[in-house]
Amino acid sequence: MPRIMGVDLPKEKRIDVSLRYLYGVGEKRSADILKEAGIEPSRRAKELSEEEVSRITSVIQKGYRVEGDLRREISQNIKRLMDIGSYRGMRHKKSLPARGQRTRTNSRTRKGPRRNVGIIRAKAAPAAAAPVKK
Repeated sequence: MPRIMGVDLPKEKRIDVSLRYLYGVGEKRSADILKEAGIEPSRRAKELSEEEVSRITSVIQKGYRVEGDLRREISQNIKRLMDIGSYRGMRHKKSLPARGQRTRTNSRTRKGPRRNVGIIRAKAAPAAAAPVKK
C-alpha cells in the first residue's frame, strides 16, 4: 500500500483516483502530478515501484500545498477573518453559512440539529381534598 505525505493510498484503485485521497488533490491536480512525474494514470497503485512513489512525493512537495500545510493555511485564514471582525469572520464564529445562503430554512449542516422550542405550561393546581367522614 503506497504511503504519500502520511496518507495510505488504496492499492486496488488506479493511481489517478488514489491520489485524490490526499487533502487538496482533486481530478485535475492528480492528472497534473502524474504527468509531471511521468507515470501512466491508468496503472494501479499496487503496481508502483518505490522509485515511482518517491517521484510522486517529490513532485507534490515541490509544487503543491496538500494535507497539513493546506489545512493549516485554511484555518489561519478563517482565524484572521474572525480576528479582524469581518462579516465572513462573524458568520464563522456563529457557525452560520458564510457565503450568502438562506438560513430561515435549510443550512442544517452548518447549524447542527434543530433545537426544539416548546411551550412551558404552568403546573395544574392540586385537586381539592375530599371531605373526611367521621
